Amino acid sequence: MAVGSADLPKLREALPLDAVLTEAPQLEPYRRDRALDPDAGTPLAVVLPRTTAEVQAAVRWAAEHRVPIVPRGAGTGLSGGSTALDGCLVIGTERMRAIEIDERTRTVVVQPGLLNAELKAAVAERGLWYPPDPASFEICSIGGNIATNAGGLCCVKYGVTADYVLGLEVVLADGRAVRLGRGLVKDVAGLSLLQLFVGSEGTLGIVTEVTLRLLPTPPTHRTVAAWFRSTEDAAEAIAEIAAAVRPSMLEYMDRAAVNAVEDQLALGLNREAAGFVLAGTDDAGPDARELTTILAILRAHDPISVEETTPERGERLASARRAAIPAVEAKGRLLLEDVGVAIPRLPELIHGVEAIARANDVTIAFIAHAGDGNTHPLVVFDPDDPAEGRGRTAPTARS
Repeated sequence: MAVGSADLPKLREALPLDAVLTEAPQLEPYRRDRALDPDAGTPLAVVLPRTTAEVQAAVRWAAEHRVPIVPRGAGTGLSGGSTALDGCLVIGTERMRAIEIDERTRTVVVQPGLLNAELKAAVAERGLWYPPDPASFEICSIGGNIATNAGGLCCVKYGVTADYVLGLEVVLADGRAVRLGRGLVKDVAGLSLLQLFVGSEGTLGIVTEVTLRLLPTPPTHRTVAAWFRSTEDAAEAIAEIAAAVRPSMLEYMDRAAVNAVEDQLALGLNREAAGFVLAGTDDAGPDARELTTILAILRAHDPISVEETTPERGERLASARRAAIPAVEAKGRLLLEDVGVAIPRLPELIHGVEAIARANDVTIAFIAHAGDGNTHPLVVFDPDDPAEGRGRTAPTARS
């Protein structure tokens, strides 16, 4: 027999009064994430716990009544992982926001609802740094970052979320809470169940507490911006830089992405350039070898211009790269792809995507965390046009 509202009293009894939402206007914001799945269902209820015990109570109720669970973080993901099913129980972690910093061990224990930006700001006050920085860092949650193993602009040098997770508390499908890993940088005995959960998008359990390692505040970041007449020259320069040094940032945007951002932010970006490369280094060596190498390679590939920016200008340009997806999204509905490529073949990928766009008379803006081969072709389409809207949108996680 289907579970309905008559089965909810026991759920309400097990949780605080304000933790269970059941009215239609309350449920609507929890039906979709940023993927905007048109086929999203309507949950039976939404549970917003504050503690591991409250998550356990909700999961046990769902297990007893055989109700599917959809875990949800901040709802900013583009993968559709938080899309509700009809009659499901959405368990959102947005109220789970505790944080405890240990400067002596350079670790922090947080609940999953804390935003990435909030974590960064809190540890920075103690002279520490949490490197993973997805483009949506100001609005995405740590739990969502763990669910998708989020990367970001600095992952080319400093790695992705999985590289900083030391321990997890997870509620399993039957309501049991288990602890995986521990607050140690080196913990190599046995199978790494911890890493199995990072990137599992809530399919194996709901993360309720995280232990993360931190780094000291990094050296001063120096940024270089280069504009190119051809995407081939830009891509070849990226591949050569990646082979020569280990930059702290190496990003790419094509003309379509640059113009979309410029339309919204008016930062003085070069609208005519075919490709834009944003490189960074925090090499503190006295000879600035990385910076010198990056500048020499960029200048060897026939750029329109190359500049070592001021810190303020560098941050504005990094903000432009972070704003690319929502800026392109303002042009129409997005089919956002997430394509990994070996860096030497990046020029081939960019050329191939451009050929596909021309052949199909469609706009495909191309952005990339180019230094590690993580690319995002952004297909812009009109869902109301039968010729364009036959396919389902299936974006991937924003990074």
